[in-house]
Amino acid sequence: MLSRTADHLFWMSRYTERAENTARLLDVNYQTSLLPQSAARAEAGWRGLLSISELRPAYAAHYGDTVTPRDVMDFMVRDEKNPSSIISCLRNARENGRAVRGTLTTEVWETQNQTYLEVVRMLRNGDFERDPGQFFEWVKFRSHLSRGVTLGTMLQDEAFHFLRLGTFLERADNTARLVDVKFHAAQNEFPGKPVVKTQEVDFYHWSAILRSVSGFEVYRKVYRDVIKPERVAELLILRPDMPRSLIGCLNEVMSNLAMVTSDPASETQRRAGKLRSDLQYARIDEILATGLHAFLTQFLDRVNELGAHISREFLMPAAH
Repeated sequence: MLSRTADHLFWMSRYTERAENTARLLDVNYQTSLLPQSAARAEAGWRGLLSISELRPAYAAHYGDTVTPRDVMDFMVRDEKNPSSIISCLRNARENGRAVRGTLTTEVWETQNQTYLEVVRMLRNGDFERDPGQFFEWVKFRSHLSRGVTLGTMLQDEAFHFLRLGTFLERADNTARLVDVKFHAAQNEFPGKPVVKTQEVDFYHWSAILRSVSGFEVYRKVYRDVIKPERVAELLILRPDMPRSLIGCLNEVMSNLAMVTSDPASETQRRAGKLRSDLQYARIDEILATGLHAFLTQFLDRVNELGAHISREFLMPAAH
């Protein structure tokens, strides 16, 4: 396959996944902002959301130091100058898909194209302002639809595997950011106390984290117990049967890498395998004892390095 084609497919799926992840984060913050809480705590939640996406400097350049729910949601949903906004991600996914239209099935292309055209119409008509929660559900549904149509209609050749690679690399990055920032928020609220020992942390804080990755029902099924921070971390980091866990994403990255590489001993394969094995043999008590923030920061660095190696080995260098 031409590396330029692989590049467009890889980024089409990454942008689609990024739009969904942004919708998930905004939705959980929006829902928790409706709960009784102090103004300072509510603002800290929105600041944390900008931190997850590394958007605080870009936001400050547009809106100054004041952080309001309306400004954050506008910036992360409809601001086309923000490359990580939902509208920008869906536009970029569509443009990458258009560039390789002949590689995609009609169903996959029409799903991407219709999603972008529909989101433009919805934002123009004020659907987002009328019901943000319903709008976020729609974005998540369109991402699910895109993945389902890909699985249901695409030949499972190299094009298919590059699409899957982009999806799970993006998802691993997002889950790590979410866990890191949300655990930090709990620690900041109760300084001096280990997060896993803090019983006062609001039940809604942890259930909101689980809901943002569609993990609330999964947690109940796996643990059959009250929600505990260390188990939330274990579920989202080390459970291979959890679709959005770090180890689950790395398993998918490894299996799809194996299908597109001609050299099993390549540096990309080695790095992906080492990262996966470090998760596979880790224990949550050891991770928490040595520091969750340090572990996740290192994981994010390694995922970014892995993405750079994939780009160098398979993809054309291109501006995104």
